Amino acid sequence: MGGFTRPSWAFLLLVFIVLVVSCFQIGTKTVFPTWVVLGGRETRISEEAPSCFGFFREVPPRKVVMSIRDFGGVGDGVTSNTETFRRAIRYMQSFGNIGGSQLNVPRGRWVTGSFNLTSNFTLFLEEGAVILGSQDLEDWPIIEPLPSYGRGRERLGGRHISLIHGDALTNVVITGQNGTIDGQGKMWWELWWNRTLEHTRGHLLELKNSHNILISNLTFMNSPFWTIHPVYCSNVVIKDVTILAPLNAPNTDGIDPDSSTNVCIEDCYIESGDDLVAVKSGWDQYGIAMARPSSNIIVRRLSGTTPTCSGVGIGSEMSGGISNVTMEDLHIWDSAAGVRIKTDKGRGGFVVNITINNIRMERVKVPIRFSRGSNDHPDDGWDPKAVPKIKGIFISNVVSLNSTKAPVLEGIEGAPYEGICMKNVTLLGLAPAAKWHCEFVSGFTDAVFPVSCPQMQSNVSSSWCLDHLGNLQIDSS
Repeated sequence: MGGFTRPSWAFLLLVFIVLVVSCFQIGTKTVFPTWVVLGGRETRISEEAPSCFGFFREVPPRKVVMSIRDFGGVGDGVTSNTETFRRAIRYMQSFGNIGGSQLNVPRGRWVTGSFNLTSNFTLFLEEGAVILGSQDLEDWPIIEPLPSYGRGRERLGGRHISLIHGDALTNVVITGQNGTIDGQGKMWWELWWNRTLEHTRGHLLELKNSHNILISNLTFMNSPFWTIHPVYCSNVVIKDVTILAPLNAPNTDGIDPDSSTNVCIEDCYIESGDDLVAVKSGWDQYGIAMARPSSNIIVRRLSGTTPTCSGVGIGSEMSGGISNVTMEDLHIWDSAAGVRIKTDKGRGGFVVNITINNIRMERVKVPIRFSRGSNDHPDDGWDPKAVPKIKGIFISNVVSLNSTKAPVLEGIEGAPYEGICMKNVTLLGLAPAAKWHCEFVSGFTDAVFPVSCPQMQSNVSSSWCLDHLGNLQIDSS
């Protein structure tokens, strides 16, 4: 026994903790979710991970399946296929009422300008297929502004159409074997940086007034403007999508559901120069007049980074109202903000019943932020008396490492944000003097660090907040 060394107390403590955790996991299914590495990125997978597929009604196999090559397409990275894509989809539109159609894009680099999709249609990108956005501005025609915006988001008047576009469609699938849609947006970003942009940039993918949409298993890159923009849509699933843009690329939001209902976004990875996901519903008086809210939206198992904006956001264009949003199981790093609600005078509308649960952040400057006062309006017709109503924001089970600032919660004078509820929020790495900054807000916090501001310690809100937060599954990760 002379060679035996007594284990250190630290080693024995580690063994004890491992045994306790192992026993606890045997008796529970979801308290300690599993984290795995997929493609070099850490991704969290619960043993009973919920799915969004209930939002999308499955479509039968398409009766007609053709390749873009059947229409003369050339995937050499140089030849323009704009008219080829347009001609192919016009032809396939004729099968919409007899089983639908599918257009396959095989391996290659397929340069194209904007083209419109059709109903009962699948766009399928095979492995190694890359759709490249044309570098000719004439291939991105000018279309009317959205009625809930009243003008182009960046410039007065119309706006450039998206690369892939659709209006009043049903039963559309955009998918593949991890093919890529690359907007080649640098040309557009330079127009913005040089202040020579004449019309608002186009999105990479925009679907309007459409129903039963599935977007999955693709990579979207280098969008000129917002990347995926479902607007006035219902029953949309966006799943297993990767979105990439240079971190300095202006306004390259990842996914922006806008005045849409029953939208589910899950298992996505996003790097962009703006918000990873932002829920919107119109801009000032135009959004108020249209009164088309975004509601019943789920964002789950999202991960990514944006150095200038937020991981998940509400607004700032929210004038038609936003309600019943759930964002859960998020991983955000190296970002300006983690969770952000953006509003302003003139917006009107409402933001109610927002649940944000289970978030892990690293090196996020302001983990939780409510902001105002962007002074960003479409024209002089905005009404300064139109203030938003914000009530019922539930944030729980948040861990932020290496944070820079404590939460910043800025409501609007004369229209305070009410019912702001937070539980199990831990922000580490702050300077000892860091304090919450709160104006025109009220609510309740429980088990938060550092200690919240006085406005967030209301006994009036406590029972209501705890009743709601108690219904959320506590994730001790």
